[in-house]
Amino acid sequence: MKILILSDEFPPQVFGGAGTTTFNLAKRLKEMGNEIFVITACREKKDEGNFQYQDLNIFRIRSDYKGRWRNYLSLYNPQTVGKVRRLIKEIKPDITHVQNIHYWLSYHCLKMAKRYSRAVFLTAHDTMLYSCGKTANSGKITWWDLVKQAKKRYNPFRNIIIRYYLRYVDKIFAVSQELERSLKENKINNVALIYNGIDVSDWRVEPQKIEEFKKRYNLGERPVIFFGGRLSYLKGAEQAIKVLAEVKKEIPDVILLAVGTDVSSGEAGKLIERLDLKENVVFTGWLTRDDMKSAYHSANLVTVLDIYFCAAPIILVEALACKKPVVGSCIAYASENIADGVTGYVINPLDINQTSEKIVDLLKNPEKTKQFGEAGYLMVQEHFSLESQVRQTFAFYQKFIA
Repeated sequence: MKILILSDEFPPQVFGGAGTTTFNLAKRLKEMGNEIFVITACREKKDEGNFQYQDLNIFRIRSDYKGRWRNYLSLYNPQTVGKVRRLIKEIKPDITHVQNIHYWLSYHCLKMAKRYSRAVFLTAHDTMLYSCGKTANSGKITWWDLVKQAKKRYNPFRNIIIRYYLRYVDKIFAVSQELERSLKENKINNVALIYNGIDVSDWRVEPQKIEEFKKRYNLGERPVIFFGGRLSYLKGAEQAIKVLAEVKKEIPDVILLAVGTDVSSGEAGKLIERLDLKENVVFTGWLTRDDMKSAYHSANLVTVLDIYFCAAPIILVEALACKKPVVGSCIAYASENIADGVTGYVINPLDINQTSEKIVDLLKNPEKTKQFGEAGYLMVQEHFSLESQVRQTFAFYQKFIA
């Protein structure tokens, strides 16, 4: 089967959650004997062109514009649509599977894909099919909510046009039950649930590499709390730092391992300094995939403290695959990936005392931490495996082109 994947981001340029899960799916489909093509975007002219990565044929199209035009150019981007059309027409795929295209490639690609493919599928990784940005809840979004989100950048026709383009999609996949419910509540139907999967065996790391990572970042044998992504407001930066201050009262040598952008010079850095936590926070910057694995294995537990609805943070599944318990946000609906009191704890990240108490409980009880980690590992194998995701996805492919 000839399968074309469209995604705004894709490794090795970007290793974000959506890009990584798309890459995992593409690789496994390729291993099954399918012919795989990927169309993605890049910012620089020098990065544009046809490339090979991990035995995948990747076409990069340059797209760059000011964010204030996103609610317009995400619908139809003249920088990309012509090149995408030519590539789809040339490839003539049996299946076009679209991932996140709500920034650079644009939704018009759905219409072009339907013209030259036998079937078109779209995986919704977030709420962008009906929302202009991150939202604090997963309920119905009103026009006034959109105005407050976008402010002067508001486009009153945005959601109407998106729903028009969705008519060219044979099936929409939601990556969580809550996202599936939310899409339907916001008038987006024809949705099926397929969880993002992970290859558990790919997250094993040699002890030597873990020790090298610990030495590089001077972690030693100190207790480590893993925090993935940029320490930003919506990711729960303020909560993470305040929680760390409370945990430090009980465990003075604790470390918050911030894997992502170093924001020590910003507001988060000021809060860290004010609370006297400079010796307790380690910024790694963005890591390679191998180093990311070592980072997980160097930690005692993983935190997800988002204060917005996050449909399916891949960090949750990766942590469980590394046998690490997770303290996760109820606002981000972490309960779909965490069995509370079994594989970790579901907390309200706005409740600093509750969150810090759960973290201290795990750090002071290594046997419980190990027990939670083993239970999480089994949970990933049973419910969030890459094999399960690929099997369900491929079944839809076959159904629509039979």
